Amino acid sequence: MVGIIGRKLGMTQIFDDAGAAVPVTVVEAGPCPVVQVKTPETDGYSAVQLGFGVRKERRATKPERGHALKAGLDYTPRVLREFRADSIEGMAPGQQLTVEQFQVGERVKVVGTTKGRGFQGVVKRHGFTGRPATHGHPKARNPGTLGPGTNPSRVIKGKKLPGRMGDTRKTVRNLRVERVDAERNLIFLRGAVPGSRHSLVVIRKA
Repeated sequence: MVGIIGRKLGMTQIFDDAGAAVPVTVVEAGPCPVVQVKTPETDGYSAVQLGFGVRKERRATKPERGHALKAGLDYTPRVLREFRADSIEGMAPGQQLTVEQFQVGERVKVVGTTKGRGFQGVVKRHGFTGRPATHGHPKARNPGTLGPGTNPSRVIKGKKLPGRMGDTRKTVRNLRVERVDAERNLIFLRGAVPGSRHSLVVIRKA
């Protein structure tokens, strides 16, 4: 199994056989065409390039259209992602990969981009407690003293400070596949997946 590209739809809950509620993230994954197969003889390593979605023809460049046409596609994929694989036997350009390659109970890892929070302070960004809330403290959410005094007279690198929060690549491992809906190209993963609704995610075997 190589993996698949999908789009996060949101979270909901389903019920297992015992009647317990299970929180799941619904991902619309695939179908993903194989656009290119890379081999050690031609590229120096083994990998499979998958596509996802459809790019408008007027927004696709000529090299992008030619790359997709070479794989036998009559459209240009909106997204291309490469999956390294030790074995690429049976993979050929134009082949379609769907959620049927996943089984209920299987463990996967999901790569996504976290929500961007903008410039945030230390309380929200790093979980600082803050100063006392009573007696009218003038700076209830500031970081406090930043570094040593005379020696070395500077702020040590790596100290937790305010700054840009979120909008980073995040991998969540060991998520359980709870349900697979091949007709609607949906896969239900137990727990949370990084990113906002309709954001791009990549699902691989854990």
